[in-house]
Amino acid sequence: MELILALQECDLNESSVCAPANVNELFEFRTPIIEILGFPITRTVFLIFLAGLISILLVWTGLRKAKTQPGKWQLSIESLMTFVRDEIAVGIIGPLGIKYYPYLMALFIFILIGNAFEVTPFINFPITSRMAIPLFLALVTWVIFVFAGFKRNGISYLTGIIWPPGVPVALKPLVGIIEFFSTFLVRPFSLAVRLFANLVAGHVMLSLLLVTAFVSITAWISGEISAIQGLFGFAWWLLALAIFMFEVIVILLQAYIFTLLSAVYIDTSVNVEH
Repeated sequence: MELILALQECDLNESSVCAPANVNELFEFRTPIIEILGFPITRTVFLIFLAGLISILLVWTGLRKAKTQPGKWQLSIESLMTFVRDEIAVGIIGPLGIKYYPYLMALFIFILIGNAFEVTPFINFPITSRMAIPLFLALVTWVIFVFAGFKRNGISYLTGIIWPPGVPVALKPLVGIIEFFSTFLVRPFSLAVRLFANLVAGHVMLSLLLVTAFVSITAWISGEISAIQGLFGFAWWLLALAIFMFEVIVILLQAYIFTLLSAVYIDTSVNVEH
């Protein structure tokens, strides 16, 4: 849908790439699709709920009729859940990771689905390219690891950050200040920006390249531009295809990194002796 925005006023004789006047148009969908009890449901809001619904359905359909000898779908879901439990939750946090496994599992699947919307036909918009989504998820992680740190270690959690053990006394004040700001301010921001920036970059590149390829090829077929200009359309399409394959890796990798770092932050709060 947002690709149409880049087609407006696109003149290949003046520009080699079709782009909207404002790139924000690729991300902002303010026109409500429907209103429910006075609450406007925009395309972005709809996709957020859709990602949540798909996440629930994936787990439910995979495990609702679990068999001793699992089928391919059940095996795929169980393998995914086992990976998050063993490699992330328990692998990073240790035995206490089982307690945080449901959250990490939900986080991983939701981000994965939200990212995958980037390469989903007729959607082509990753919800994680809107800063509000990564920031909200990062703040949830922040609340969990801060609360877990105080609950398990009491005030020593804070004092251990401000006055870190194992550091020379002369350096403790400086290191303490750095650790305090890193733990309570930088972590949620950096966690959110990392996911947001990667998905924004991929979304913009794919949108502009695919639109330019479409406009170039159709204009060449209709005789509006020369054959040489038309060949550039195929070049843009091949480049978009290469980036598409790369973005599939980014989609998986960024969901993994966000979940992994969430587990690392929780680990540093509950296992301060490490």
